Amino acid sequence: MSLLDRFSLGEGFKKYFEVAAAFSDDLRNDVYGIRHEVYCEELGFEPVRHDRREIDDNDRHSLHCLLRTSTEPRILVGCNRLVMARPEDPAHPLPFEHACRATLDRSIIDPAKEPRGSIAEVSRLAVRAHYSRRKGETKTALALSDFGTKEQPRFPYIPIGLYLAVVALAKHEGVATLFMLTEPRLADHFSKLGVKITQIGGPVEHRGTRVPSMMNVDHVIKNLRFFIRPIWRVVVEEIEAGYANGRPAFQTPA
Repeated sequence: MSLLDRFSLGEGFKKYFEVAAAFSDDLRNDVYGIRHEVYCEELGFEPVRHDRREIDDNDRHSLHCLLRTSTEPRILVGCNRLVMARPEDPAHPLPFEHACRATLDRSIIDPAKEPRGSIAEVSRLAVRAHYSRRKGETKTALALSDFGTKEQPRFPYIPIGLYLAVVALAKHEGVATLFMLTEPRLADHFSKLGVKITQIGGPVEHRGTRVPSMMNVDHVIKNLRFFIRPIWRVVVEEIEAGYANGRPAFQTPA
């Protein structure tokens, strides 16, 4: 390890957090539990469920990222997922294609005409309240990249770690383009990381005002700011460790 890396944000990230490809049943249940806590119990976006797991039909063809503390006892922090094409019906629209069918600008990109194995959607970003709120904040959804305010700045290890983890999953899976529904201000946050995010349609109402956006996976990796790259290397190593143990096959409907 170089002297630069030793004093880098990558080492800072490893000191507090680790990401995991949630390929096992136990890790996926951790993901569903975080989502239930955030989406059902805290924010009220989904109904509370008796098993305290928030799951939908897209999970059977998704890959999940889990963020937790790096020291014992491991504490669950957050998660997100990469929704892939359905193995039994690749042409089936991704979730954002349903939500934004009336507002997509297909002169920029038409997802329906893209090779379905080369596109995916980032969704279900969830961070437990203890790790996502400043004093006085209650039910404000976490921005994917939150640098705080001038009065209360902070380095956003948690959202950046989750974001980089899902990019690492996408790169491993051969996904070229990532889509997402984002808050309109997110492009400014991404630009601080060296990432270009492109709005591809008008706003829709989806748990607040959201806009459909896309980013190119290779462009993201190539243009990361120098201070983010040490975190990227840590995240890639941890995600690849999950693949070394075997990626589960996607489920098909009974």
